[in-house]
Amino acid sequence: MSVKVDALDHIVINVADVARSAEWYRTVLGMEVRVFDPGPGKMPRTSLHFGHQKINVRPLGADKVEWFTADHEAPGSDDLCFLTSSTPEQVVAHLKAHNVAIEEGPVAKQGARGTLRSVYCRDPDGSLIEISSYEDGVA
Repeated sequence: MSVKVDALDHIVINVADVARSAEWYRTVLGMEVRVFDPGPGKMPRTSLHFGHQKINVRPLGADKVEWFTADHEAPGSDDLCFLTSSTPEQVVAHLKAHNVAIEEGPVAKQGARGTLRSVYCRDPDGSLIEISSYEDGVA
């Protein structure tokens, strides 16, 4: 029997300032910020929740043993695509209302299920954030 991956549970992003990044994702993308206890002897962690997914927010320079990190962590090195049921025009208006610069869009891009309409911006560390919707409106 072979192993087949069915879904993505969580990802980890590396950031320069956990509080600043968590606030940006909460305010701009509507994610829920949670602080959780990873176990005895470990520092509390911050995560961002949306839908059935989460993003763990790891500070730059976190202890590689305690955090079990990737070999080459760097704030601003992520490219993330989030799905929304909002229209691209609503995304543009929302980003402008939060004084978030739009890098590109709305533009057509290829997603996992077909053509997306995407708007691009950057998070506080410079990671590229793509906010997209499918024409059927299903996120």
